[in-house]
Amino acid sequence: MIFYTPIPLEQVFQGIENVCCPEELAVGDMTLQFERLNHGEARVVRLISPRAEDYMNPAYMPGTVFRL
Repeated sequence: MIFYTPIPLEQVFQGIENVCCPEELAVGDMTLQFERLNHGEARVVRLISPRAEDYMNPAYMPGTVFRL
């Protein structure tokens, strides 16, 4: 990938070391990527599913908070 910018790379990638990779949880045929929050809760980051109807379920919508 080529990244053209007049901004110095130090400024572009500032804070990149604080970014963490989301964890994954298999639920049937789906894979939920989530980030842990406080008190045993997690927030959905991404849903990966072969079925289109899973994307219409508000329980799996990115940003939804659930208990682990």
